[in-house]
Amino acid sequence: MAKTKTSYRCTECGADHAKWQGRCDTCGEWNTLVEEVVVARIAASGGAARRVAGARGLVEGGSVVAAPRLRDVRGTSTARWKTGLDEFDFVLGGGIVPGSMILVGGEPGIGKSTLLLQVAARLEATGHATLYASGEESALQVKLRADRLGGGADDVSLLGETNLETILATSAAAAPAVLIVDSIQTVFTADLEGAPGNVGQVRECAARLMRYAKESGTTVFVVGHVTKGGGIAGPKTLEHIVDTVLYFEGESTLDHRILRATKNRFGSVDEIGVFRMLANGLEPVANPSELFMGDRASHASGSAVTALLEGTRPVLVEIQGLAAKAGFGTPQRVATGFDSRRLALLLAVLDKRAGLSFAQLDVFLNVVGGVRLSEPAGDLAVAAALASSVYDRALPADAVFVGELGLGGEVRTVSQVERRVAEAANMGMTRVFLAERGVPKRATRDVELVGVRTIQDLLRRLFA
Repeated sequence: MAKTKTSYRCTECGADHAKWQGRCDTCGEWNTLVEEVVVARIAASGGAARRVAGARGLVEGGSVVAAPRLRDVRGTSTARWKTGLDEFDFVLGGGIVPGSMILVGGEPGIGKSTLLLQVAARLEATGHATLYASGEESALQVKLRADRLGGGADDVSLLGETNLETILATSAAAAPAVLIVDSIQTVFTADLEGAPGNVGQVRECAARLMRYAKESGTTVFVVGHVTKGGGIAGPKTLEHIVDTVLYFEGESTLDHRILRATKNRFGSVDEIGVFRMLANGLEPVANPSELFMGDRASHASGSAVTALLEGTRPVLVEIQGLAAKAGFGTPQRVATGFDSRRLALLLAVLDKRAGLSFAQLDVFLNVVGGVRLSEPAGDLAVAAALASSVYDRALPADAVFVGELGLGGEVRTVSQVERRVAEAANMGMTRVFLAERGVPKRATRDVELVGVRTIQDLLRRLFA
């Protein structure tokens, strides 16, 4: 009979520990050790059971196979499957790769199941059989969602099951082109002890689904829950196992959602797709810049526009800054969609290099539309918006600010300026403020490129 023992595994690096401790000795992270029940392998030898261990045990049951050289490997590229949701196909790099495994994570209620049910309906309509395995909802609940989406998913096969062996056996018998598992935290295998969702169950189920995808050529979509910290729940190895990791993001109070690729073995990473949540499901937004800029009040002070680069796609977003007299105590520093430490750095640069003191002012910064501004190309727009609020003078409505701000007050160039300028021109902007050294040699028609050296130079041009 197999023996069981308890170990503690780090959810970040996967290292095993004999007992619980606050800090992982391998990766140094705190509070990442979780309890896991391990079933020890038992092998028979001479009628007596013994534990298989050591280098000898690692090769037990293995066989010698041919190892061809890379130059001898032959194959043909397989065409990707189009879902008809243009933004979804764009994030994946042009469509679904047969035999791949894709992990979709996001907050509860953000629309992961809705998105994948729409994908299943589109694939079924194009002749790619789809099996939807739901471990969280009953068949009636999934049917009600399909009816809300317009009934296009009527031909999708539905399986209400959480046992992994049953899911794989059913999929092997039906041989669908796509298998959707919703979600990986509800699936369990009978070969391991422990409740569904624990580290061992999630890792083992994901590994078996990945092996099934590669051996059968079936594309597997897996839904993953996220923790309160924003990462996908379960071991970090889950993201290493799969081919593609997609995060579905958005504010519950807004009607649009952003699908972001953080890992993609078949395309570029950090691509985003924008969807609008409507009564009949998610609708792709072909022009995200128009969505984020649609409600901009050009006459108000503290509003600046910058051009972000999300993967290979330039997107114009509005940055709003507000500096108001502090009512009491220590002035507040509140940032939404922007790193608060980066905000503190930019405030110090404005104080030291441009003479704008925020010591007695509350500072509020907001990136409109729920977008996260992580690249330094938005520094110039943040500085311009805050200065505009201090002076209470509106910035030019047709201006875009692109550049990184250094600690010396210098404006540094950023990557792929030409593409950002072209997107600004497409949106009707006529001026782009950017680093003097980064001004493209080939000018864009109808757009004036204004090169600035320092933050003082920028403020001088804007506010004389």
